[in-house]
Amino acid sequence: WYHSTTLGDMRRMHVYLPPGYETNKERYPVFYLLHGAGDNDDAWTSVGRANFIVDNLLAAGKAKPMIVVMPAGHVSRTFSVAGITNQEEFTNDFLNDLLPYVEKHYRVIADRQHRAIAGLSMGGLQTLNIALPHLNQFAYVGIFSSGWFNGSDAQFMKEHGAALDNESWKKGLKVLFVGVGTGDQLAYPSSQRMVAILKAHGFNVEERLSEGGHTWVNWRDYLSEFGPRLFQ
Repeated sequence: WYHSTTLGDMRRMHVYLPPGYETNKERYPVFYLLHGAGDNDDAWTSVGRANFIVDNLLAAGKAKPMIVVMPAGHVSRTFSVAGITNQEEFTNDFLNDLLPYVEKHYRVIADRQHRAIAGLSMGGLQTLNIALPHLNQFAYVGIFSSGWFNGSDAQFMKEHGAALDNESWKKGLKVLFVGVGTGDQLAYPSSQRMVAILKAHGFNVEERLSEGGHTWVNWRDYLSEFGPRLFQ
């Protein structure tokens, strides 16, 4: 639990610690993993099995040891479409409260090259809103079954155009992973538009098209593929 000065309330997050964390003094890279609109901060472990996925990747030597932070994505107890698309409060809480709390209370390496962020559906939109305007803080970005839902491409460019054209920020971006199911009627169209915009602005997008729709079957697979790409 942590206190959010942005929201004036106590907030919860789930934190995965790699094997050996409690018995050593090492510092670790940190991966922020965001959930979808129908879930809360325990979804990536209770349904997504993120802890088992990362455990297995580490045991197989396929991923670097890391801390995984899974925050609560909703800022209101009232569910609404407006609450999904209007993410300013969550972004401010993440940048001003949650991220500093993690870097103060856990042994993380607090620089861009050791910081990753990804999210599914609503969490993918939150990832865009956090990472693009602050790309100098994240070297690894993953967007699962998501895209730009807030109106037109022109609106996307109005809000993120400066970041998309910042060449110095793009040079330090190690991985930009976008995964979506071709049968995902909710996210596939917006994801394809987003990928086209990113590529048009010179981003090297690692696009993963899979079968199926808006489902945890895909999101677990995307995490299994994205995890080994981090902090290499």
